[in-house]
Amino acid sequence: MDLQHGGPLPVGLSTSCSYPESTTAAFEIAARLGYDGVEVMVWTDPVSQDAAALQRLVDHFGVPVVSVHAPTLLLTQRIWGRGDPWGKVEKSCELAATLGAPTVVVHPPFRWQREYAAGFVEGVEALEARTGVTLAVENMFPWRARGREVVAYAPGWDPTHVGYRNLTLDLSHAATSGLDSLELARAFGDRLAHVHLCDGSGSLKDEHLVPGDGAQPCAEVLQHLAATGFTGGVVAEVNTRRARGRAARERELARTLEFARRHLAPAPVGEGSA
Repeated sequence: MDLQHGGPLPVGLSTSCSYPESTTAAFEIAARLGYDGVEVMVWTDPVSQDAAALQRLVDHFGVPVVSVHAPTLLLTQRIWGRGDPWGKVEKSCELAATLGAPTVVVHPPFRWQREYAAGFVEGVEALEARTGVTLAVENMFPWRARGREVVAYAPGWDPTHVGYRNLTLDLSHAATSGLDSLELARAFGDRLAHVHLCDGSGSLKDEHLVPGDGAQPCAEVLQHLAATGFTGGVVAEVNTRRARGRAARERELARTLEFARRHLAPAPVGEGSA
């Protein structure tokens, strides 16, 4: 199943979209559906941690790595050692540089990572300068337990007013936060470097739905990117783990790609921007 390009911005596929299948499966799916690249989620799959193995996938499937997602999730804390969170980010930058990927996506520190959190803003800027890799800090969401909000991130889950140079906008995280993705995109302004394309209904669960299946203004966000000359990355990060087999998974990811290309296409002459 091949989809033709419908807009000037390339669209990548996160390897998380193939879960519970492997990193290799994500490359195969991306090539089959016609995605322009892959974002490697550094995960428990050893291939996702291995530059040589990933380069072989790039060469075999003809799909480049466009970005790397550092192992900064709660579930990936043991990857590349249990301690030294800066070491994980540095290794992610090394992986990206080796593979020719310009961007590493990173989450803000957890509140209990006190030393890491204390120098995070300055450390991100210094690491960008040293490696030449863009570190795009992602918007997260409040954790809630028994009706109460838990402070999980430092300095917080919303990076809008923190001094990061580059930001990642995740539309599902915006939904879980009760925020509007288009308003966030506008607030991020020229600091917006990367987009995780997905959707959410506004529930307390981080859903990562196919864009258009939730309540976020996904089409309007993409149209805004096209209208404002966005030159960063757009990567599908859709949860397909409930799909009944590869064919069903590919249908969801094909829908995502078609949605992205349709709404990233330049507006006809005479139409206003989003």
